[in-house]
Amino acid sequence: MTTNDMPRWATAFVLPVLNLLSALLVAALVIHMLGEDPVDSLRILVNSAIINPEGLSYTLFYASTFVFTGLAVSLAMQAGLFNIGAEGQMYFGGLGLTLVMIYFDATLPWYLLIPAGMLGAALFGALWAYLPGYLQAKRGSHIVVTTIMFNFIAASLMNFIIVKYLIPPGEQNTASRVFSAAAEMPRLNAWFPILGETPLNIGFFLAILALVVYGVVMKRSAWGYKVRALGLNQHAAHYAGVKISAMIIIVMALSGALAGLGAVNSIMGSTHYLSLNFVGGAGFIGIAIALMGRQHPVGIFLSSVLFGALIQGGFDLSLEKPNIPTETFIFIQGLIILFCGAMENLYAPAILKLIKSRKG
Repeated sequence: MTTNDMPRWATAFVLPVLNLLSALLVAALVIHMLGEDPVDSLRILVNSAIINPEGLSYTLFYASTFVFTGLAVSLAMQAGLFNIGAEGQMYFGGLGLTLVMIYFDATLPWYLLIPAGMLGAALFGALWAYLPGYLQAKRGSHIVVTTIMFNFIAASLMNFIIVKYLIPPGEQNTASRVFSAAAEMPRLNAWFPILGETPLNIGFFLAILALVVYGVVMKRSAWGYKVRALGLNQHAAHYAGVKISAMIIIVMALSGALAGLGAVNSIMGSTHYLSLNFVGGAGFIGIAIALMGRQHPVGIFLSSVLFGALIQGGFDLSLEKPNIPTETFIFIQGLIILFCGAMENLYAPAILKLIKSRKG
């Protein structure tokens, strides 16, 4: 019996939960070593990020961005591609969105401007992922290497474009001008005042819609079957009629489009201008979300909420517990990636042994 023989409930639920608990256990040990009570710290974090309505609103706001970067990485992983470049693709998507806003926010009404901005973000994100996809499909370059390199290229290029072309005359802040009111995504506190003055907007519903479409396409469509076949066995997919090179390029472009859409929630939903480093590591968090969520829509959503809660709860926890710096939660994110990625099968032998003994 191998890990492939494990039932779906074990691989989709038990293993991720055990890996998450292991990461949190190590994090609790670190918090204890910092001189703070792990149980009290957990209480503060949960209260700030989940129980408090305003805190929950911020959690869901962060999660809305993470859903798109998690979907970007998950779609590529379904095809056997490890897209490490969601960070740069989201960054470049933000540029596409900003260009649409700069040129059209004074002339288009909101119901045309917002979709146009989303289209610009998706197209620019797709372009930035298309290039590594093409290099993989046509030149044999490894997708991991090229997407990592493109993250650095995107960061340098965006720094040049913002400083050289987008900073308004006389301004010192390294950012574009503020967009018009027509470019602002409607916020949910207009309908739910209990959420307080938070940036949670209709981008949350767009993220849910993206999860539903992803789940239906991957499980219920012929194209989704071809993508999964490519990821499981490239040679078998080729003999089944899948055009490998074209599929790699298309999947990477769509993956980049999803990452680019992550900029919509951050820019049109919150800041309303393009700034340096607005991505804030969301692309790399998408890797952890895809690994922990097992590329399943429900898993991606729950993982996104978890990381949103860690960020929101971490802010308040660092204020109430001065011995716990905000960098601790970057460390916790790394632990989750470690246990859910490199050590994802740590508990698999024990689970297999238990299943085998029960069958016996």
